[in-house]
Amino acid sequence: MGVLPRSFYARDPVVVARDLLGKNVRHGAVVLRITEVEAYRWPGDTACHARSGRTKRNDALWGPPGRAYVYLCYGLHHMLNVVTMDEGVAAAVLIRSCELIDGRSVVRRRRGGVEGPSLLTGPGKIAQALGIDVSFSHRPLYRQGGLVLEHGPPPERMLAGPRVGIDYALDEHRVLPWRFASGDTKWVSHPAGLAPVQF
Repeated sequence: MGVLPRSFYARDPVVVARDLLGKNVRHGAVVLRITEVEAYRWPGDTACHARSGRTKRNDALWGPPGRAYVYLCYGLHHMLNVVTMDEGVAAAVLIRSCELIDGRSVVRRRRGGVEGPSLLTGPGKIAQALGIDVSFSHRPLYRQGGLVLEHGPPPERMLAGPRVGIDYALDEHRVLPWRFASGDTKWVSHPAGLAPVQF
């Protein structure tokens, strides 16, 4: 599978989110197929980390596109985001769930021996399985030899619904259908609230 080019990311995060389903994320021996994502875009989205302005923590969120934005959630879990749009615009796609493709022994060791969909259904689990942390922020995702995203076939069915875990956002932003998932797999963190959509 070839690496996704930088131009893939230089688009609206909602569009990139839909197109990320079925793509692979690779780091070393570990290869995961993306099955669930969420889009975030500022301005106009109080669920986005940019709502309080540019900080040291969220600096990578502002671009340029095609780079990783990794943050620590509640001091416990690292979250992998893919930066989109134009440089200076805070927009990204959170990778919520994946399906294991390669590197099972490595992933199981990092995830404490867990098996089945619970191995990779949740953004903190993704970063743990890949072996990444906040030091990966700003790293290009389109250069061979590191953390990369690769081409892969889209799912036959796509689901969409509201994002989860954003109770702090305004009501109008909490209901946006900016969470997308593959309808072909059980490797999805929150199936509730998702409904079929047209490609």
